[in-house]
Amino acid sequence: MKKLVLSTALAAILALPALAPAQAQEAHAGGNMIVTYKDDVATLDPAIGYDWQNWSMIKSVFDGLMDYEPGTTTLRPGLAESYEISPDGLTYTFKLRPGVKFHNGREMTAEDVVYSINRAVDPATQSPGQGFFGMIAGFDEAAAGKGPLSGLSAPDAGTVVFTLSRPDATFLHIMALNFSYVVPKEAVEAAGADFGKKPVGTGAFKLAEWTLGQRLVFEKNPDYWIKGVPYLDSFTVEVGQEPVVALLRAQKGEIDIPGDGIPPAKFVEVMGDPEQAKLVVEGGQLHTGYVTMNVTQPPFDKVEVRRAVNMAINKDRIVQVINGRAIPANQPLPPSMPGYTKDYAGYPFDQEGAKKLLTEAGYADGFDTELFVMNTDPNPRIAQAIQQDLKAIGIKAAIKSLAQANVIEAGGAGTAPMIWSGGMAWIADFPDPANFYGPILGCAGAVEGGWNWSKYCNKDLDAKATEADSIVDPAKADERLAKWSEIYMDVMKDAPWAPVFNEQRFTLKSARMGGADALYVDPVSIPVNYDYVFIKE
Repeated sequence: MKKLVLSTALAAILALPALAPAQAQEAHAGGNMIVTYKDDVATLDPAIGYDWQNWSMIKSVFDGLMDYEPGTTTLRPGLAESYEISPDGLTYTFKLRPGVKFHNGREMTAEDVVYSINRAVDPATQSPGQGFFGMIAGFDEAAAGKGPLSGLSAPDAGTVVFTLSRPDATFLHIMALNFSYVVPKEAVEAAGADFGKKPVGTGAFKLAEWTLGQRLVFEKNPDYWIKGVPYLDSFTVEVGQEPVVALLRAQKGEIDIPGDGIPPAKFVEVMGDPEQAKLVVEGGQLHTGYVTMNVTQPPFDKVEVRRAVNMAINKDRIVQVINGRAIPANQPLPPSMPGYTKDYAGYPFDQEGAKKLLTEAGYADGFDTELFVMNTDPNPRIAQAIQQDLKAIGIKAAIKSLAQANVIEAGGAGTAPMIWSGGMAWIADFPDPANFYGPILGCAGAVEGGWNWSKYCNKDLDAKATEADSIVDPAKADERLAKWSEIYMDVMKDAPWAPVFNEQRFTLKSARMGGADALYVDPVSIPVNYDYVFIKE
């Protein structure tokens, strides 16, 4: 099939080896860094691991065909040295970097990539990421256990070819997800169900020790394919550490990063101390907290009512409830997400304007409703603040504070008129605007058990989303993002949500840690990008 001809400049970029980012100071090699967590790590199997705690560890042990520039949401080639996309957007051909070795010493080949992707799709693996591969030809059969993906092949040891059933501009992001990371078949089969405890990858670090309930030790991979990386000789993850105890240890210089973050009860104290505050790095997350309104139920079937709710909520006051650990949101996408509309102000906080809208909708005297919320702090307090704001315009919202599972069940079933999404709010799987639409705003998610709790379904916007994701030429990325910006502006006109805030990440690091600040609030390596940080001393 004829290949898409990339521009000379772009082709050159795609063929470059991955390089270390510019550092705020000169990098030093050596030393061991210590990170703590309250809970033990569940697994380091990239096909199975799917929580914020193990993401960055898995990322340091394994690699995928694609990766991100450290500390950013910018895609770059990983194990792939280069790639080509066919003009119809249905065929992706990856050329692998030669000489890349697994931790067991064997050289990685294209067959390993084919095995790894098929393993993630195979229902026997029970991968929570199986659905991400739905655009690959033969997915339905493979996901049902009827054999490997028909759209995946290795014509030679250095080439991998994917054939898609539909154009999908998110495909390169999927190739950077942990579910796509490459594993050696012989190591998986030797370890069996224990592969998550005995991981073997191609990454910058390899697991040297795992004492359950105590610690994990990762040692530098001397054969790593990116020369000069990592800088650390090792890093240790200590588990079973209560966050308050971890903070005290960090204050004493005994550990380098409390992985669970600064405890909420200590946040004001830490940020109020200049010496401690200067060691805290703040960065945006790919996160939005929002209130959903079930558009299929009166009175939220009227757009004026939904817009009134948007105008009633005092977002600045709610940010104060969580000690300023967020910024007010004005649209579904967070500011750090590509496609965010920078010049959009959103709905103003205007109670009188909100009352006027309710009157126009036929609810001059307001109405009674219910606001569902997860019952862990600070979510009930946030719900109470929202409740007070709604009361000021005549909406009496009874709070239903329930366990997370019960709120999710009510949202999926469509029985909750309103839901505050906190504690369950959307954090993107990958840094692309499409990931904020399909599951939580698109028609596909507005089904029984789906995550689109507003049950909002705009088929015209679904068609525009499909059109946007059919633009697969990287040279037209700006055109695609502009289309996504328009989609989210149209969503805000329909107002199925009231976006409330975008949480910020605050990472406390010891004075001896070096590297660009962005590495400590890396949007795709939570909580820290171990491969590129270093010890200054």
